[in-house]
Amino acid sequence: MLSFLEKRFRLQENRTTVKTEVLAGVTTFVTMAYIIFVNPDILSKTGMPFGSLMVTTCVASAFATFLMAFLANYPVALAPGMGLNAFFAFSVVLNPAMGMTWQMALAAILIEGIIFIILTLTKVRETIVNTIPKTLKIGIASGIGMFIAFIGLQGAGIVVANSATLVALGSVRNSLPIALALGGLILMAALEHFKVKGSLLIGIAAVTGAGIALGRVPLPEAFVSAPPSIAPIFMQFDFSGLADPNFWIVVFTFFFVDFFDTVGTLVGVCNRSGLLDAQGHLPRAKEALMADAVGTVAGAMLGTSTVTSYVESASGVAQGGRTGLTALVTGILFLAAIFFSPIVGIVPSYATAPALIMVGIYMMMGLRDLDFGDWTELTPALLAFIMMPLAYSIAIGIEFGIVSYVVLKIVTGKTKDIHWVMVALSVLFVLKELYS
Repeated sequence: MLSFLEKRFRLQENRTTVKTEVLAGVTTFVTMAYIIFVNPDILSKTGMPFGSLMVTTCVASAFATFLMAFLANYPVALAPGMGLNAFFAFSVVLNPAMGMTWQMALAAILIEGIIFIILTLTKVRETIVNTIPKTLKIGIASGIGMFIAFIGLQGAGIVVANSATLVALGSVRNSLPIALALGGLILMAALEHFKVKGSLLIGIAAVTGAGIALGRVPLPEAFVSAPPSIAPIFMQFDFSGLADPNFWIVVFTFFFVDFFDTVGTLVGVCNRSGLLDAQGHLPRAKEALMADAVGTVAGAMLGTSTVTSYVESASGVAQGGRTGLTALVTGILFLAAIFFSPIVGIVPSYATAPALIMVGIYMMMGLRDLDFGDWTELTPALLAFIMMPLAYSIAIGIEFGIVSYVVLKIVTGKTKDIHWVMVALSVLFVLKELYS
């Protein structure tokens, strides 16, 4: 078995081991396991059955993650995308102005996925990934890190909404979950300092254990449960809206957000794990993007919203994950979660939040590689970095980075630095903001 894993995932070539990859896979799963419950909770608002959605979420995530493992050999996990599932439920199905059922929305996602497959086969997506300048890739990766850290701070309740200042400090003094989250963060950072393998996983387990001991985390009544049937949502497509302009607006929106979220995630995670080549290109980009595209089609068939690459994959990378074996382990755990959902469900958000903050810090370390002497390179990278958390969107951060890069190069006379693909993307982004 070890020989097979070595040959299949090229562990020595990537300077990693089976133990490291397994630990990284478990860490990735634990930090993104919330999707098993959050995705069904959001989509069930449309009338889709919660139990069926939970099973479908796990199966679709496992299938797409296996594709990433074996096609691209990258430590990247996939699952139904946050934000995209909310758009599916609240902006499409529950919006009276759209007049669409969840069956019609699934049809839109199926079409979006098929378009993705076609674009991937024609190398359009791969070309876009590899023509993004290296400095922008650093800004995107660091921006994703800041975004992840911000999500972690929110999940712990350390940062909360404020009508006057948009965000503010939570009730640190009187909140036990915040105290546990901060304690977990200090523990993880200390373990990282001493180079302890599995520091994030140890921290998550410690905070969860403390929550149980203090009576804040209830133990499940059972540890194993039989999975519900997915028949009510499997292959439930309604194509009656093909002649409706609103239907194609929905297809385009899913397409646009998924496309650039995926590009940003792959570039960010692979940049921090040292998987980009000397030119800043992503090897096996076509295979990675195909896993994402086929995963979206499979997810639509199973009955869930758009499946996409997950930024939480960076938590496994931070633990040393470098190959598809990390993704394989994560996928296996998603399948196991179908039967062990009561156990997975006890991990509180304030236990995974410090892990996300740590991952964010890890990814922001790339800022040291920026050229601070060239404003035409520095400004777009930092705009991408800043806008991702502030706009709460990886895609928006990429928009600001690419458009500002092209405009700055033009006004400073450095047009030779601009690839035509970057110009085309800038035009598309501007038109989207003007007419969306």
